[in-house]
Amino acid sequence: MATQTEPETDAPKGKIGNLWLVWRHAARYPKQIAAAIFFLCLSSASTLAIPYGFKRVIDQGFGSGGAGAQAVTTAFHYLLIIVVLLALATAMRFYFVSWIGERTVADLRIAVQKNLLTLPPRFFEENRPSEIASRLTADTAILEQIVGSSVSIALRNIATGLGGIAYLFALSPKLAGFMVVGIPIVFGPVVFFGRRIRSLSRSSQDRIADVGSTVSETLGAMKVVQAFGQEERELGRFRSAVESAFFVARRRFTMRAVMTFTIIALVFGSIVMLLWEGASDVAEGRMTGGSIAAFVFTGVLVGGAFGALTEVYGDLLRGSGAAGRIEELMRARAEIRAPANPVPLPQPARGALSFENVSFRYPTRPDDKAVHELTLAIAPGETIAVVGPSGAGKSTLFQLALRFYDPQEGRVTLDGVDLRDADPAAIRQRIAFVPQDSVLFAASAKDNLRYGRWDASDADIEDAAKAANAHEFIVQLPGGYDSFLGEGGARLSGGQRQRIAIARALLRDSPLLLLDEATSALDARSEQLVQEALERLMKTRTTVVIAHRLATVRAASRIIVMDGGRIVEEGTHATLNDAGGLYASLARLQFAGQAA
Repeated sequence: MATQTEPETDAPKGKIGNLWLVWRHAARYPKQIAAAIFFLCLSSASTLAIPYGFKRVIDQGFGSGGAGAQAVTTAFHYLLIIVVLLALATAMRFYFVSWIGERTVADLRIAVQKNLLTLPPRFFEENRPSEIASRLTADTAILEQIVGSSVSIALRNIATGLGGIAYLFALSPKLAGFMVVGIPIVFGPVVFFGRRIRSLSRSSQDRIADVGSTVSETLGAMKVVQAFGQEERELGRFRSAVESAFFVARRRFTMRAVMTFTIIALVFGSIVMLLWEGASDVAEGRMTGGSIAAFVFTGVLVGGAFGALTEVYGDLLRGSGAAGRIEELMRARAEIRAPANPVPLPQPARGALSFENVSFRYPTRPDDKAVHELTLAIAPGETIAVVGPSGAGKSTLFQLALRFYDPQEGRVTLDGVDLRDADPAAIRQRIAFVPQDSVLFAASAKDNLRYGRWDASDADIEDAAKAANAHEFIVQLPGGYDSFLGEGGARLSGGQRQRIAIARALLRDSPLLLLDEATSALDARSEQLVQEALERLMKTRTTVVIAHRLATVRAASRIIVMDGGRIVEEGTHATLNDAGGLYASLARLQFAGQAA
């Protein structure tokens, strides 16, 4: 991730230490963890009690007469009690472990989203939002499996394995000693294969994120894809991403399969050799039949436990990769943030905006100045129009005013306060912004409008919609103001989406209004009506308008002409037109084109 990061806390070193992130969030629920551990230990103890029951059946129940029959009955009563206890403990363990897994992943998703909402636009320019979305879904789903299943399996098998080994020593120290000596031979391949699986797991998650990004990009531009007949190309691009993901996944699960084969072969091969030695002890009278039966049963449990641990280890490595990717998002820190002691903006708000000898380069284009030593003072209540060719730096002024970026030189002030000294949230509270590309959410018309001021009444919402010439088409929608507008407002035309965005800004009713090509998508009639509403609104607040269509800025009290990141002209429409400079040239080209 290309952004400044700061570690939240120290974590254990090593790739598997990435799972420390999961533990930090799970540790918030000690009661549930304690309950899960209690029932996990109880289920493991119940499992290990079963071999002892069979030992009693064989050693005591095969005697003659009523005493033998009574011993068998008692032993099987014991076994039935153990089975019921095992079933209850397993069910309760499953409940608490699943609860911890779901709760932890939910907290992780909320924490990631909370941090993402604090990051500046730069972060999302340098990192694909679709890949970030994949991390929030696919990677957290892996962590959900790890916490809700794999960790439980690992702990249960560790408890079963260690408890089983202790019982094996009680049954036959010699045979158990042979088994313990063989454990390093078993775990050697785990370490050997684990390092390779860990790297492949991370690569696999990256390829899955690429698949998600490709899908999101294609579906979001479906009209363009179909209009240009690029369906086959997009299918080929998607197929390439899927095949790449499958290739890496195949390498990963092939390595896991080889590791599983090796471990299981070593584990159960060792058990067979031990049983051979145990059978010899029984034949020579050094062990009872019940003891060897219990040893065999327990040995199978121990072997199965350590065999399962090899698979769980692979899952943990995969989860470690996912946790690392999630933690990158959580460690990302915004370069634009409130100072330790922010300077409060003066009350009442006036809407005075000033650029003082500002120079700025976008982080993604460090060698290209977007703004050069620009000085501009906008008085409260003044309406300023900013015009110029594409790439002149007009929209950059809005980016700086909203404090999405800080200038490298000079300063920007709002009501006399340097934006770097103020809380960004307080700054943006005083600004209403209509971007060039209207952004709507997959929600109702009412909720999209209310985004400007969430506590607005229905009457306020309708008034804003009427002022922006949006009320008429909204009430004609099937559900009126409650109509779902689709992803990004897909059910509306471009002009309708823009009018919703304008109404949202009107509803915000902030002292500073920033309009970036706010009427660019409107027809002539709608533009006229919206322009009338905006003119009424501009009378009581500071307004900065960016427009390519010069007809929309004639009424501005002052027009700023920019080119190459500098202010090259300044004046009214009449004075600039008479001056014969860049503005006059742009006006002639535009009005001549309209006349033609």
